[in-house]
Amino acid sequence: MTSFGDLYGRYSVDVFRFALYLSGNRTDAEDITSETFVRAWTAPAPIRMATVKGYLFTIARNLFLQGRRKAARHVELSAELPDPGVGPHVLAEHDSGLAAALAALQKLPEVDRAALLMRAQDELSYEEIARALGISLASVKIKIHRARLALARIREAPRG
Repeated sequence: MTSFGDLYGRYSVDVFRFALYLSGNRTDAEDITSETFVRAWTAPAPIRMATVKGYLFTIARNLFLQGRRKAARHVELSAELPDPGVGPHVLAEHDSGLAAALAALQKLPEVDRAALLMRAQDELSYEEIARALGISLASVKIKIHRARLALARIREAPRG
């Protein structure tokens, strides 16, 4: 990558999708995505990972985890507050299929969710996922398998 525009243009959609599925919240995903690219571009050292995408996912995941730690110290606002900016993106989020998928993903442990998303959505190799998450190759394979089984059970469970 020679410019920020090239880097952003090539990977922003993937990073946003990863952040959305990881966080379950569009606003958080937008913040994570923008901060990911700022940190990648201003990093003092060159990218050392095998792929740029894996490096960006590592930054996004760390930002997500950092945000969760911060959120644990704050009081949650009421969910009944109206959204003043209803647009096509908000309407798409309310689609029952997407809402059900996001809810099911949120039931998975964070590291399992991250591994599954990196593999299924972004087609990273098991080796890249292991490097990005800092776990063994065998652990990655097990976590992805278990996450798929858990999602299948959640999807098949009766809703009520």
